[in-house]
Amino acid sequence: MRIGISSIVFMLVVGAGVGALHGNASAAPQESAAVPSAASIVKARSFVSLEPVPRGKEFQVAVVADIRSGYHVNSHKPSDEYLIATTLTPQLPAGFQMLDTIYPAGRQEKFSFSPNKPLDVYTGSVTFKLRVVAQVDAPIGAVNIPTILRYQACNDTTCLPPVKIPVDVRVDVGAAGSAARAMHPEIFSGAAK
Repeated sequence: MRIGISSIVFMLVVGAGVGALHGNASAAPQESAAVPSAASIVKARSFVSLEPVPRGKEFQVAVVADIRSGYHVNSHKPSDEYLIATTLTPQLPAGFQMLDTIYPAGRQEKFSFSPNKPLDVYTGSVTFKLRVVAQVDAPIGAVNIPTILRYQACNDTTCLPPVKIPVDVRVDVGAAGSAARAMHPEIFSGAAK
């Protein structure tokens, strides 16, 4: 069986394309260096409104998400159903009750891929809040609340795959009736005390 030069070139091109589809880094080294990982686009920090949080009290957790310049993520209520909403999901341990998740309003922005229809997005720095109650049986001391921030980051030309990043939330729980200090008033002005 004879294979011509054009057949060999075709097999090499198709093979390189398949390698790129299956994550073969050597198939497209220049492209992979230019595109950041989706998880690196947003840096998230958490804050708690009270320290300690007395058993039986409501408190708030804020997650401040700093979005890399030149990128945006869809808001919690995106413009179209097919767009992936940004969500914040805590996995509350025993002794805690979720009351509400407060998402900020997005901003309407136009992009080259959607010049006639603005999209509802987050850019820059945004703050998400959780209203939580430390119940009377909440464990005393330091408690970690695993929390996941899910988003899809895009720039003006490309959308990266959706990603879930863990956010470290640490709450110090005190006995019922213990004195609590209001923390981070710049974030929690008007939070339950």
